[in-house]
Amino acid sequence: MLFNLFVKKNGNWRDDTLSGFTVALALVPEAIAFSFIAGVDPLVGLWSAVFLGFVTSTFGGRPGMISGATGAIAVVVAKAVEMGNTAGAEAGIDDLGMQYLFATVMLAGLIQGLVGLFKLGRFIRLVPYPVMMGFVNGLAILILLAQFDSFKTAEGAWLPGNALWVMGGLAMLTMAIIQFFPRITRAIPSILVAIIAVGLMSHFNVIDTKTIGDVLYEGTGSAKLTGAFPMLAWPSDIVWTWDTFVLIGGTALTVALVGLIESLMTLQLIDDLTETRGQGNRECFAQGGANFLSGLFGGMGGCAMIGQSLINIKSGGRGRVSGVVAALTLAVLIMVGGPVIEQIPIAALVGVMFMVVIGTFEWATFRTLGKVPAAEVVVILTVTLITVILHNLALAVFAGVIVSALVFAWESARHVRLNPQDTERGTRIYNLQGVLYFGSVHEFAQRMSPLTDPDEVIIDFKDARVADYSSLEALNAVTERYRKAGKRLRLRHLSPECRKLITAAGSLVEVEVAEDDPRYSVARI
Repeated sequence: MLFNLFVKKNGNWRDDTLSGFTVALALVPEAIAFSFIAGVDPLVGLWSAVFLGFVTSTFGGRPGMISGATGAIAVVVAKAVEMGNTAGAEAGIDDLGMQYLFATVMLAGLIQGLVGLFKLGRFIRLVPYPVMMGFVNGLAILILLAQFDSFKTAEGAWLPGNALWVMGGLAMLTMAIIQFFPRITRAIPSILVAIIAVGLMSHFNVIDTKTIGDVLYEGTGSAKLTGAFPMLAWPSDIVWTWDTFVLIGGTALTVALVGLIESLMTLQLIDDLTETRGQGNRECFAQGGANFLSGLFGGMGGCAMIGQSLINIKSGGRGRVSGVVAALTLAVLIMVGGPVIEQIPIAALVGVMFMVVIGTFEWATFRTLGKVPAAEVVVILTVTLITVILHNLALAVFAGVIVSALVFAWESARHVRLNPQDTERGTRIYNLQGVLYFGSVHEFAQRMSPLTDPDEVIIDFKDARVADYSSLEALNAVTERYRKAGKRLRLRHLSPECRKLITAAGSLVEVEVAEDDPRYSVARI
């Protein structure tokens, strides 16, 4: 099992530092690959990883967790870049797509900061596991589909025969190295080994293939990976109309929610691995600050990275030092290693992303067929399809939660039982079992029979409880039906929570508690 690879241990400066170096090397190819998914220069993704990694490691709620540019965020912000480019073409502004991106990321950071400030991070617990599965499956499919653009020319046609076969072959070679190199040693990240191996083949002309430099230069010869520290990138050319705010705001909300969901999911995973407890709300606040700074300095934003966090934990990183070292090391690599980064073949990045897809997809989904309730499978498929078709991960999660809630309400309503029992004194006692709430009150009311029941009726709540105002109104309506029939209905064995609900409702409901209730005296409200 995966978790057997991890051992509970305390962190120290040496392990954190060495682990930070390892993570920094592994961050480079993924940050570049995610940049291409978002439709931005590699430096945008690389500097995003620096800002996200440094801020969240320093101020976040989960020591040992690594944040950076991710596929989940890249897929979403690509829409902001596309919208900005379209608006820029109409307004004659070349870089409006990037300004839309920066504004989106900064606004998403503010939203995340507010979530942390108001301590809303705990609501991640309301996301059912089938929704999580559908979320990661849809994300994996989107990342997979985004890779096929690398196999096409600038005009959108497939690469000619030999070039296509070379691209595919190098991608498969990259995948094979990532998969099998750890059997030799785990001291060096297999992703880094794969990138170097394929890069050397290209550098020494063993095989001719497209590189990052080829994509960036487009024949102009002007280098873009200068490595200089990014300047402030305030989106000053955006004209803030209502339509613009809706477009950018909607995308920013999606970025914020997707980032928080993935970050808090990763936080829970690291908690389980290290047998410690992180602070979700603090992490939300740190993620928000990191994304705001990332957008302010021309980054694409990001969130916690499950893969890199696992590498860090597996390498011995437990404290904040590991993430800080990784971010600072990556900054040094960017500032002095631009010419080297330009030599990385695109095929190697595609291979890395294919492995990310394989690692992200929940293959256990196929084993659930026939083994879990059909409704749970429907939730998984619903979230996956909405993610893939609409490219909206936040909407997919919301839809999944709503469907799960409706399924739960439907199933719970079927488990409310009324078992009548007549006493020697002629009183009928209905032993209620289950939860009385909006989903079950209709069936409950239908089973009560004021016309045929005796004059004295008691509903026993020993094995049941009142959950909401709908149930109070149902009890009030049933009591009124018995009163009109000239009969008396009383409640007994109410829990303290039920009693509190009835008391709070005041004159809105009029029910009677049985005199022989051992917990409460007679009360008429």
